[in-house]
Amino acid sequence: MSTMIIAAADGSSLSNPGPAGWAWYVDDDRWAAGGWAHGTNNMGELMAVLDLLRQTRGEELKVLCDSQYAINCCTKWIPGWKRRGWRKADGQPVLNIDLLKELDRELAGRTVTFDWVKGHAGDPLNEKADDLARAAATAYRDGLVVPHGPGFVAGSAPAVSLGVAPTKREPEPDLFSVQEVPVRAPAGSGRWPAPEEDTEAVVVALEKALLTDDVLLDRERLAELLHPDYVAYEPGGAIRTRGSVLARAASLPGAAELTVLGADRLAGDVLLLRYRVRRAGEDTLCASVWLYDGTWRRRFHQGTV
Repeated sequence: MSTMIIAAADGSSLSNPGPAGWAWYVDDDRWAAGGWAHGTNNMGELMAVLDLLRQTRGEELKVLCDSQYAINCCTKWIPGWKRRGWRKADGQPVLNIDLLKELDRELAGRTVTFDWVKGHAGDPLNEKADDLARAAATAYRDGLVVPHGPGFVAGSAPAVSLGVAPTKREPEPDLFSVQEVPVRAPAGSGRWPAPEEDTEAVVVALEKALLTDDVLLDRERLAELLHPDYVAYEPGGAIRTRGSVLARAASLPGAAELTVLGADRLAGDVLLLRYRVRRAGEDTLCASVWLYDGTWRRRFHQGTV
């Protein structure tokens, strides 16, 4: 019986987007890294997992990631996106599609376990993968030789000097896209701490979604985005709960233009978003409190004309 391989995979982007790196790490004799002159954190996270899968074919594998996005893609989102022709539920094309298609091929017929670990919290494998990914991104920024690592050799592999490219390496996709917005944690994963990266971007995207008819008239989607204890104080003075909103969903006139005024992290899993909405020639000042309990959901909202 083969021994399970436990490896950490991580990505890094210095400007996000900007010089980017990826890396996976098993031990000092088995690791790999690479990157791009221009890329995102999400590209790095996905590429690290993809290269690890490629190089450990036939091995039982556990992957440690601090990226909820990468875990969601590999454990939950890819099958649904594939069924919809690589489009999200809202019909928009999936980002990082080349990497995702390669991941789908590598995961097919293979049992791989993904475990979430908190980044920069002292996990030795995660810390090493993070250091290697950041070193690769830095090398691209500074025009230096990228330390590729020895790659994976089954069993006890001899150490290989830094900078030697593994013989099993396949070409890295030459692509660039903006970041995917993760919404849900993988089923059965339990409660995760609120994500440390791109929190404001995630919440702003969800707030914008709640201003569209596609979400307002979709009772199931609307229910996912509103906390069970949701309360709203509307500009006209009405007080609405989650139940009343779901019972009386209605289309709103005209397209909404949202301008963010501020985003304040009130706690690790609570974010206050302040913004102005212009719709049908009228401006409304709004404040929403978003709570993270495995997914970001709006807990409170108030609007003032």
